Amino acid sequence: MIAAALLIGGAPMAHAALSPAERKIDATVEAGYEPAVGLLERLVNQNSGSMNLAGVRAVADMLRPEFEALGFAVTWKPMDAAKRAGHLIAVHKGKAGTTKMLLIGHLDTVFEPDSPFQTFVREGDFARGPGVADDKGGVVTMLLSLKAMQAAGTLKAANIEVVLTGDEEDAGDPVTIARADLIQAGKRADVALDFEGLSQEGGKDMGSIARRSSNSWTVTATGKSGHSSGIFSAAAGDGAIYELARIVTTFRKELPEPNLTFNVGLIGGGQSADVDKDGVRIAVTGKTNIIPPIAVAKGDFRTLSEEQTQRVRAKMQAIVEQGHVPGTGATIAFDMGYPSMAPTAGNRALLTKLNAVNRDLGLEEMAALDPLKRGAGDIAFVAADTDGLVGLGLASSGDHSPAEKADLSTMKRQAKRAAILMSRLAGEKGRK
Repeated sequence: MIAAALLIGGAPMAHAALSPAERKIDATVEAGYEPAVGLLERLVNQNSGSMNLAGVRAVADMLRPEFEALGFAVTWKPMDAAKRAGHLIAVHKGKAGTTKMLLIGHLDTVFEPDSPFQTFVREGDFARGPGVADDKGGVVTMLLSLKAMQAAGTLKAANIEVVLTGDEEDAGDPVTIARADLIQAGKRADVALDFEGLSQEGGKDMGSIARRSSNSWTVTATGKSGHSSGIFSAAAGDGAIYELARIVTTFRKELPEPNLTFNVGLIGGGQSADVDKDGVRIAVTGKTNIIPPIAVAKGDFRTLSEEQTQRVRAKMQAIVEQGHVPGTGATIAFDMGYPSMAPTAGNRALLTKLNAVNRDLGLEEMAALDPLKRGAGDIAFVAADTDGLVGLGLASSGDHSPAEKADLSTMKRQAKRAAILMSRLAGEKGRK
């Protein structure tokens, strides 16, 4: 009974640690929850698959007045050069010399107009729908936190830049153009807060201070074509498939190290091996009695730091170039996609500040999530320039599938956490 009394008494005592403005934030989020869910429904019911350029723009148009009503100057940045819709950028100028915050989210989903999964369906404190969590739920949580700050009077002094990309799920090419605005915003910011989904373990909310990179590679092995009766001879050599097998087997033996994963996702070889323009199919011809002159493998590798990225890349290059089986050769090409977000001291310090908010709200502290349990994301493009936290959006399951389901109840505590954290950061001196 004593333990129960202490537990019951814990929340009011914690809330007493909140300032009057922070208590106003708490109350405003509670009152704004149902209207926020209504906005989420409207956003989800507007298809915005990455390649539905008009749909992505329509979502941006729905969000523009929401930010403008909060005093943000809103700009639409077209991305025609990257063959994508564009990005919504919103800037709120606050008190000079204080912390500059960058808020990150995205407008697009993985569900294009031809997907059968198109509609928001609410089930009490849960909801299903395309992008209901990833990342329309995150964007709505961001807005709810900003509205609470406005009601509490803490938004006025806050320096905040919002970048909502229109192609997070399928980044435009070249990335140097597609992410130029985000990268520049990161250079201006002291802190970056990413409103993608909340990670949980064992029912507990987790803090994310790191994300691994996502990079692709293609190995092309070549050999001499000829009759299979001559294989392994000095004249014919071993053929391209054996060379490719050497390479991927050596990858498996020599590359493993902490925080690294690498995958062979597509492979083919024979008399011919033609990779399609999207890099997801290999058309192969050959016969059992022909030594294959070509073989191709495609895969990815994910790392926790840029130092690890460069080191692993160099090791893969060396494996490909050294020790060819007789009569063969090979090359490797890299497509460097999303960089890594390393778990820096600055990121850990930011999680410590978030946990101070959790204590004052009467919530459990959030342990740092194992970065192996989180994929790549846009915040990684600014990780080299600013401290950051990931996962201020909704908890969910089934993301990137027709089973995507958001826990709407997490919106309240996530919006409160974000609004109070941003209000406190707004009162700190900036570093840039």
